[in-house]
Amino acid sequence: MTIQEASKRYNIPLDVLREYESWGLCGAVKKVMGAWQYDEEDIQRLSTIMTLHDIGFTNDEVERYMRLLLEEKDSGPERLGMLKQHRDSTLDEIHFKQKQLDRLDYLRYKIQKAAETSQEE
Repeated sequence: MTIQEASKRYNIPLDVLREYESWGLCGAVKKVMGAWQYDEEDIQRLSTIMTLHDIGFTNDEVERYMRLLLEEKDSGPERLGMLKQHRDSTLDEIHFKQKQLDRLDYLRYKIQKAAETSQEE
């Protein structure tokens, strides 16, 4: 499957595919008549890349993760560490947002309570 076909079929932006190719991690990707050809293994790798992007990995972090995955035998602990770091960061963001929601709800409560009190008078 060509880069355009892979992009369209799996909804992967062309710039992500080109970035993937530039890392030299394409494995079985072959150049046929000037066009890259992707196999199912490449699509699985690209799915991992898209997931990493979706969870907030930078391009450099994605490349590092994928190099560890594909080139290092016992990279599981290091990759888990990368995932843990992003998970912890995401949890921090969630907790911060929850505090914001709590404060917003408190302000809304105060306004509603004041409105109820003024209606009773």
